[in-house]
Amino acid sequence: MRYLQIVSLFATSLLCTACVPMLTSAAGVGGSAALSRAMNGTTSRTFTAPADKVRVATKRALSRMKIQVLSEDLHSKNNIILLIAKTSERNIQIQIESISYNATRMEVEAKGSIFNYDNATAEEIITQTKKILG
Repeated sequence: MRYLQIVSLFATSLLCTACVPMLTSAAGVGGSAALSRAMNGTTSRTFTAPADKVRVATKRALSRMKIQVLSEDLHSKNNIILLIAKTSERNIQIQIESISYNATRMEVEAKGSIFNYDNATAEEIITQTKKILG
């Protein structure tokens, strides 16, 4: 009887080894298809809109969220718009990069401290920008 239990357990473990990767893949696919989050706390999304429209929509989203924009710079070398914003507890950096005339990548980093990234705030800035763009 003991031998049968060991063999059954071994056979079951062999059958289930392929299930774990499939389950984790399936969970990851639907989790956040539109947003990409890097390990360094940066959240990004690509919009089908010109960079200037994304810039205006982002500033409106920040205004709606009562987040103060401190500076706005255009790095002409790599065609990236950099917005620096601040709340009482967060420093926010937003990069808007023109990929093509009608495709723009937006990258948001919200930091509370050196090692404290706030992905929820970064995601909400992107979500509000998307709503404004329509």
